[in-house]
Amino acid sequence: MTAPSAGTVLLTDHAWPDDTVERSIIETAGFTLVTGPADAAPREVIEELVAAHRPMGVLTCWAPVSAAAIGASAGLRIVARLGVGLDNIDVDAATERGIWVTNVPDYCVEEVSDHAVGMVLDWTRGLAACDREVRAGVWDPAGIRLRRLSALTCGVVGYGRIGRATVRKLRAFGCRILVSDPSSRAEAPLVEMVQLEELLRRSDVVILHLPLTERTHHLIGGEQLALMPPGGLLVNVSRGGLVDTDAVVDALDDGRLGGAALDVLETEPHVPGALLTRPGALLTPHVAFSSDASVEELRRRAAEEVVRVLRGRSPVNPCNRPRDSLSTTATAVDA
Repeated sequence: MTAPSAGTVLLTDHAWPDDTVERSIIETAGFTLVTGPADAAPREVIEELVAAHRPMGVLTCWAPVSAAAIGASAGLRIVARLGVGLDNIDVDAATERGIWVTNVPDYCVEEVSDHAVGMVLDWTRGLAACDREVRAGVWDPAGIRLRRLSALTCGVVGYGRIGRATVRKLRAFGCRILVSDPSSRAEAPLVEMVQLEELLRRSDVVILHLPLTERTHHLIGGEQLALMPPGGLLVNVSRGGLVDTDAVVDALDDGRLGGAALDVLETEPHVPGALLTRPGALLTPHVAFSSDASVEELRRRAAEEVVRVLRGRSPVNPCNRPRDSLSTTATAVDA
């Protein structure tokens, strides 16, 4: 006879083919996993799912977890983000209701920094552009502009885990490195810490490694792009909302930008037609975080965090300090 479930966990969506990793961990712990649609559903659908299943825990990838969703289950104790950023979760509402919000902050450090550096290398060496031309029957090695990375200045905006990894990898190419991060007090050996405006004025390449917040929304717009040396590269592997897409298109058109390498877009999965037609735009479908190893680690650690909290323990990676949280006291389930 199957033991009765200790409670329900809702997986709102998932950016991988199945829910086997999450289900194995959740159900082995004695809880029931309910899975929503694979693609992120609108806010109203998630609210209905929470109201229908009254979960004790929510695992969410991209789907919005609103204040209404958080309030729809009286027994909810944790909202666990399958990722790093929290812009799809109403963290304040969760905190007010005594609900933990967690993430997996370091699962994809190597992948995202690799992706950023790969985009820089593509721009300096013309890899994708040359491939397209050769496949189209064009053999014109003199017609492509290539660059020496060691002669360039690369500005990294955001000096958290991923920013530091990108700096470490760029350093191997011998380029000058500038860093801007007003929230960081860490030492930055072999790099120069500057304010954002100075970084933009001096950098041939600007790489964004920041979370999306009210403060950072459209951090890079027309005014900021106008500060960059003509013909530079903008790389965004963080969140689409950091960049004003229209301003990027304009900068590509007038030559202020020589390239825009974007793994994330404000309107994803919709890609603005203006970007599709700009040869200076290098676009990937929000995959900088992804590898076989990183996705397995993400899924496992997020699900384990849910089990940890539902068993009465504090999370390993809390993103808030919930009021009157029940999760601070171990229960008999831990015994």
